Amino acid sequence: MEKTIFPKPIGIINDYGKIFTESQRTELTKVLYEYDIETTRQIVVVTIDSIQPYNSIQKYATALGNNWGVGTAEENNGLTIVVCNPCKRIGIATGTGTELILTDEICKKVIENTIIPKFKNGRYYDGIKKGVTELIEKWK
Repeated sequence: MEKTIFPKPIGIINDYGKIFTESQRTELTKVLYEYDIETTRQIVVVTIDSIQPYNSIQKYATALGNNWGVGTAEENNGLTIVVCNPCKRIGIATGTGTELILTDEICKKVIENTIIPKFKNGRYYDGIKKGVTELIEKWK
């Protein structure tokens, strides 16, 4: 059996990179769980310190989302946001059911125009929260 390179999921927020406070994790978890319950669409946020053996955070996010089974199997409606702080990279991977609405182009714009400007000021939580809010708005 192939050894898994991914950490075990601990919930909807997986802050392995420890960039959020406990109250930030709680607040974001609530937003994401309510959205999941309302729509059956699942958004998972993962912060990590390395994307090895991958070179592309996008490929890492896609593989991790598939490995964890983010979203429902029938609709493949998951969204995985991966932040690697030491690598200074962020990736958003969408399930095939998600990408019909949240195209790569939309996700890229949210990363570049919403998330990264906050990250540049060290405001990781604000960037993720604002990005997630924007993605949810566009995913209606």
